[in-house]
This record gives sequence, structure tokens and C-alpha cells, in this order.
Amino acid sequence: MSNIRPESMARITNFELANKFIDEQVKLVREQVGDKKVLLALSGGVDSSVVAALLIKAIGKQLVCVHVNHGLMRKGESEQVIEVFGKELDANLIYIDATDRFLSLLEGVKEPEKKRKIIGGEFIKVFDEEARKLEGISFLAQGTIYPDIIESKGVKAHHNVGGLPEDMQFELVEPVKLLYKDEVRVVGKALGLPASMVDRQPFPGPGLGVRCLGAITRDRLHALREADAILREEFDKCGLASKVWQYFIAVPDMKSVGVKNDLRYEGWPAIIRAVNTVDAMTATIEEIPYPILHKITDRITKEVDGINRVLLDLTPKPIGTIEWE
Repeated sequence: MSNIRPESMARITNFELANKFIDEQVKLVREQVGDKKVLLALSGGVDSSVVAALLIKAIGKQLVCVHVNHGLMRKGESEQVIEVFGKELDANLIYIDATDRFLSLLEGVKEPEKKRKIIGGEFIKVFDEEARKLEGISFLAQGTIYPDIIESKGVKAHHNVGGLPEDMQFELVEPVKLLYKDEVRVVGKALGLPASMVDRQPFPGPGLGVRCLGAITRDRLHALREADAILREEFDKCGLASKVWQYFIAVPDMKSVGVKNDLRYEGWPAIIRAVNTVDAMTATIEEIPYPILHKITDRITKEVDGINRVLLDLTPKPIGTIEWE
């Protein structure tokens, strides 16, 4: 397949087209891989999860899924990966808790591109180490999708496209690289993945690392994770989760004064970002009713230690990118 999406290619909008795509890719993957093993970085996001399910269908236990918990996952995310792939789908799954390894490397690093490169580079090292422990790994599967290819030239430093070292001994398997995110979701549902995984939001490779703005500290990262979980929980309750393409919290490295228990209290602001988009190339702002914003604000400021303000980002893309870093 070429890296340029043919204009004539039908968009995958229903199960019939999705199943046709799956059958084609299963055949292509079997031809490419033969009896060799494939290594996949299984983040738990939509793209890598769908690629994992597709490859399990094509080659079963020849696929080795490696889930690295880099300490920058959302709340409960690694546990869900273990539950869905390790238990329900009986995947060949290796779990690595590398939290300390990643956070040590990121200590004191403020520059966003440098953070992305450290996280992306360390990921590659972890997978290379795992691959050396395993026998017969000849391929590396990736959840590259079409917008990644379009944006890879200068826009995204940390991504699958073009980020591998030249001496990497793996050939790539990228079955969904010509699809947009919405198409990947349809394919995931056709493969039988749970809606909780297929409908989940896009999550950047560096995870919360690009939402804990500036130099990452464990206490601010913890506050971000808890605040983000509250936002997701409230969006689920009020029905916004199914209407908004991507929503999350970003926490900058700055404090402001507030009042708590009649005392002055310095804390970080939690910034809500909620956008809608078709292809991630442009994005519009979702209007959130004020009663919901008040409830989210109340919960975050009361339940999350270290956060004393909640802000709302109203900037579309362009001019603001979806992520803050």
C-alpha cells in the first residue's frame, strides 16, 4: 500500500466494509509474516488495541503484545489492558512496570519536544530489550493511522512514523495506516472489542507526559491523573462522553493562591480541554453546560489534593493544537 491514501478508497462506515477490510488485512498479514513472530507495543489506546485484535485474528500467539506502564497512563488504564487482552482475549501479553525508569529520565525536563523524544526513545529501548529476550521476533506491529503519516513531517516528534533507529532489526506491520480514527473504531467493533476500549478517546504516545506541562513531578502527575478521572467520570454520567471526540485535563507548572479551610492555599490549575474533530487536523470546541462545569469544578477542587482552580480552554485548532504540548 502506498503512503498516499487513494481518493477512490471507500471510507469504512459499516460492518460490511469493516469485515471486508479485516479479511484483506488478515490475508496480507499472513503473507507478510509467515510463521515468524510479531512484537506489538500495546498501549491500550484505540489504534494499538485494534491492531492487536486484528493480528490475534490473523496470527494468534505469533503476536507478542508488550504493555509498558511508563507511569504516564490514565487512571485504571493498565489494569484494563491486562483484563481485556491478558484474560478475555488470551493474548500473548508481557506487562512491564517501567514507571521509575521513565520518571527518572524525565526529572527536571521542561521542553515539550525533549520530553516526547525521551519518552519515545525509551519506549523503543524497552521494546528492543524485550525483543532480545524473545526468539524469532522479526516484525514490529504499529498502530500508525493516516493522520500520523500526514502530520509526521515536523509536527509530531514522538510517533511511530520515522521514529525508529536505523539499526532496528524489525520489519514493520502497519495494518491500519490508511485509516482515519473513526474507521479504526468501526473495525475494532467488527473485531468484537469492547465498546469501552474502541470508543475511548485518542491518547498520545507520551501519555500524561504532555498534559503534565513543563517538568513532570510525581505529585503534580498524581493530581492530573485524579482530576482527569473525575472529568471522564462526569462526562460519562451526563452523556457528553459519546458526543465529544476528545476531552482531558492539562495541569501547568504554576501555582495560584486560593482559600481552603479558612487558610491561604497555593495550588495548580486544572485546565479542561474538550474538542470535536473528524480527522484531528482541525478541531472545534464542544460547549459544556455550566451546571456540568460547576459540578466538575466542585469535585476536582474538593477531591484532588494540590488543585485549587479549574479553567476551560476555548481555543479551536487551528490556532491551538489539540494537546497543549
